[in-house]
Amino acid sequence: MSIIKEFKEFAVKGNAIDMAVGIIIGAAFGKIVTSLVNDVIMPPLGILIGGVDFKNLKIVMKNATLTAPAVTLNYGQFINTIIDFLIVAFAIFLMIKGINTLNRQFQEKKCQEKR
Repeated sequence: MSIIKEFKEFAVKGNAIDMAVGIIIGAAFGKIVTSLVNDVIMPPLGILIGGVDFKNLKIVMKNATLTAPAVTLNYGQFINTIIDFLIVAFAIFLMIKGINTLNRQFQEKKCQEKR
């Protein structure tokens, strides 16, 4: 079997198409969550902490020179990324929990119908 024919069979299978759709939706969902964190959650949180903008939180490890930019440890961006991850992980958890609940109900109904 040629590699092109093998790839064609893989690409037209339902699983590959479902996976592609999931990746595209996941990327769009990731952008929404990033905006939620950066534009909605972090500004009020920064105000509560005392007017801190998390995007600008960093430790300067080496100051800028005429030929090189400063070397910084951007822990504020890291905090934003952690919050992004937690929101996405929680949303996926809720989705999987819902799917498992529906699947369990379907299996119970199927078992009752067989009796």
